[in-house]
Amino acid sequence: MKILEVRNLRKQYPGFLLDDVSFAVEEGCIMGFIGRNGAGKTTTIKSILNLVRADGGTVLFEGNDLWANETESKKQIGLVLGEFDYYKRKKLKTIAAVTKRFYADWDDAAYETLMKRFALDPEKKIAELSQGMRVKFALALALSHRAKLLILDEPTSGLDPVSRDELLDIFRAIIEDGAHSILFSTHIISDLEKCADYVTYVKDGRILCSTDADSFKDAYRLVSGEAADLPRYRDRLVGYRAHAFGFTGLMKREDAEASGELRVAPADMESIMIYTEKEDGHESAAE
Repeated sequence: MKILEVRNLRKQYPGFLLDDVSFAVEEGCIMGFIGRNGAGKTTTIKSILNLVRADGGTVLFEGNDLWANETESKKQIGLVLGEFDYYKRKKLKTIAAVTKRFYADWDDAAYETLMKRFALDPEKKIAELSQGMRVKFALALALSHRAKLLILDEPTSGLDPVSRDELLDIFRAIIEDGAHSILFSTHIISDLEKCADYVTYVKDGRILCSTDADSFKDAYRLVSGEAADLPRYRDRLVGYRAHAFGFTGLMKREDAEASGELRVAPADMESIMIYTEKEDGHESAAE
């Protein structure tokens, strides 16, 4: 079942157009929402949540119009940002006490369990927490009002690798019961390699693809060859980098498998994004 459906979402700003964005998040899964900075990830999230007014499109939450049922829908959605900078001088217990007033389904027992699980001291102030601990506190607040869908906007940005890996373990644990789903927006693609079930890729305000993670990776291959081979294959390369010893690049799987001279290897998410954004190729300084 689809917990979130985005259909033909459109939002225009001077110099930028979010155009015909459509994708869906399945129950009990993590959807990685990827794209380079400025591609439209945050605009999409803000439009979904009606934090900015979309110019067109439809958003469904559990099959119902989210915007028409905004208050009830948002009670079941948790938004977690990479930056939790509100009320820095307030204690965690004070912020939690204020937050719970907005949710009839707030679960004190769940909140206490999560605070202990994340090793969070309610007497601490936001200003005393590391960036990773701030994200954990935001997660604790979201899960304590029984949010079925967590929307994470760059939650691991700025964290060290160990803290990021710890949070990814938490994200995976959250969806294990099948009752929670996550839309995880990030430009740190290596994080998604570890946890995403599905991937939606936005480029220049449009959806390039939306599919399961394995199919996304299997659709491409990394290739490399001699400099003399480049003119023959340039038109079939999604993106490439030329260097003194030849070139490396990305091809659709069928094109790579049909090539004779090229060396072919599996593609990872990060390489797919890097070479897709280098669609016109790149000649290195060594050339």
